[in-house]
Amino acid sequence: MPLVLTSAAFTHQGSIPQQYTCQGRDVSPPLSWSGAPEGTKGFVLIVDDPDAPDPAAPKRTWVHWVLYAIPPDASSLGDAVASAKLPAGTREGTNDWNRTGYGGPCPPMSRHRYFHKLYALDTRLDLAQTTKAELEAAMKGHVLAQAELIGTYQKGDR
Repeated sequence: MPLVLTSAAFTHQGSIPQQYTCQGRDVSPPLSWSGAPEGTKGFVLIVDDPDAPDPAAPKRTWVHWVLYAIPPDASSLGDAVASAKLPAGTREGTNDWNRTGYGGPCPPMSRHRYFHKLYALDTRLDLAQTTKAELEAAMKGHVLAQAELIGTYQKGDR
């Protein structure tokens, strides 16, 4: 069974509801997963937007959320999950607003894609607060499985 990542708030390739964006409550959507391979010792979740600032001429990937050391027995993150409500042991990395925590979609123009990427690892990453790039380097050679959920958003969506 493959690793699968879903959300009760939006479907794969579907529109992310406004409440999860800068035009709404700017809180994280509920996420759940299943199919973790045997030997999983932890998960990493990275949410980013490869379409910044303009999907017609992207210049960078904007990092919205970085979580790591998610325990292997975790299978979901609740709606509007606060730092204190993350699964025990979960660590937060730095996003592109230079802070930890979730930062929702806030595209300056057009419809952007938001990639929610979940990785099952064969190790528990014990890192100091880290960035996406540092985390991806530390994950090399340790990814057992990966799942992806893509949502889209354009300002004005409801």
